Amino acid sequence: MVNSVFKMLKIGIGPSASHTVGPMIAASKFINKIRDISLNEYNINKKLPVINNLQVTLHGSLAFTGKGHGTDKAIKLGLLNQKPDQFEYNNAQFLLDNLKKTNTLKIEDLNPINFNQNTQIIYNYDNLDYHPNGLKFTAEISDKISVEEIYYSTGGGFIYTEEELIYKLSTETNTEEDNYISGNPFYFTNCKELLNIANTQSISISEIQLENEIYYRTAEAKQLRENNTKSSIKNEINNIWKVMVNSIKNGINDEGILPGELKVPKRANKLYNELVNKNISKESIDWLGLYAIAVSEQNAMGNKIVSAPTNGAAGIIPAVGYFFLNNINYHDKNPELMQNYLLTASTIGSLLKNNASISGSEAGCQAETGGASAMAAAGLTEILGGTPNQVENAAEIALEHHLGLTCDPIKGYVQIPCIERNSISAIKAFYASQLSLRSDGKHLVSLDDCIETMKQTGIDMSSKYKETSLGGLAKHVKIPLNKPLCE
Repeated sequence: MVNSVFKMLKIGIGPSASHTVGPMIAASKFINKIRDISLNEYNINKKLPVINNLQVTLHGSLAFTGKGHGTDKAIKLGLLNQKPDQFEYNNAQFLLDNLKKTNTLKIEDLNPINFNQNTQIIYNYDNLDYHPNGLKFTAEISDKISVEEIYYSTGGGFIYTEEELIYKLSTETNTEEDNYISGNPFYFTNCKELLNIANTQSISISEIQLENEIYYRTAEAKQLRENNTKSSIKNEINNIWKVMVNSIKNGINDEGILPGELKVPKRANKLYNELVNKNISKESIDWLGLYAIAVSEQNAMGNKIVSAPTNGAAGIIPAVGYFFLNNINYHDKNPELMQNYLLTASTIGSLLKNNASISGSEAGCQAETGGASAMAAAGLTEILGGTPNQVENAAEIALEHHLGLTCDPIKGYVQIPCIERNSISAIKAFYASQLSLRSDGKHLVSLDDCIETMKQTGIDMSSKYKETSLGGLAKHVKIPLNKPLCE
């Protein structure tokens, strides 16, 4: 099962992991597939082939809310071979402006490719066969080789070709890329098995995650158990945390109007100044809510954030961790605390992804903000000294109180109700942790039961409430589009 912190927490761009990050990765994969074929043709014919009729079709949820989620922008950047984790706003804007001006994709090792973004990105509202978030790419190389690939963006920036997803679904296991390498020390498929390992081995969930991470990294690391492998992993986790903190700080300092036709004003800076001017204690949950809003606004801007585990829920895990570090009762600055926080959170995220979903287009917002809230609650409980059973209890409490939550972004923008929802879900995570720490970890509803309930609820939920903007607030709220508004 997927159990790498670097798969569950990805550095990328807003506003959506499944609608922005995933499609960008898919487009980059396709353009590199074309490059490989073209270079092979060049080696045979000694002439670089011409690429014609490049076309991208967005299906299902990607079509319904693609423009509001910036899917078209992500596709264009991906075709220009840009990667989410290397995103730089000014460079991206330069590339997009140049494409708009020239209608030409200029890519290293390839002849220029004609690409009119208004006619060669097509919106088809019918789902493809295996997931609501489907993309179909087609092109012709020298008028004799037809190239086609279907990708599915399954949430959290995860991308599968149709062949990979069919295999995954038919075997009820993950593709080779997502599996542990052979010989990992702690294998589990659900939370019951995870708790059994923790309790019989007398180790924490973050310790289990770190040991598996070492084995997951490479076969060489498994064999040699080199100390620098553990150090490298911790440094990369610290980098993820650094991006999270920067997204909070950038959001607090940012002012203006969010992009798109809703004209939603940014509020983080104003809220910050009010809290400072009123001398509100850093222990107040007002600060926790602010941090989540700050990140969510950066996500809505399309700026660099961490998908945690998705972009629509990107504010929750950073906010809870930052609140912990800045609360006067929790002043221990040991860097391993935040490493353990993210390791534990990602372990719970893996259980959610593999046994249910983290995708709003599959299971509604219970999977996105509910999943992130459970992850944050678990991570916080661990670094506050909770037992593995209390960690599991905290995750269950947080997830339970998101069950049935729909994904209904107005006009397809990850703004209303998404930004405030991150704030409320962060507060739920904090209180779930507090409840679990005041108990002995014994409770009636297990996290496994709650995850299974979320999965079944998602199956039963109408597609209107799964990131299509066809139901809920997206359907019934009438938005005046001629002036700025607040949520």
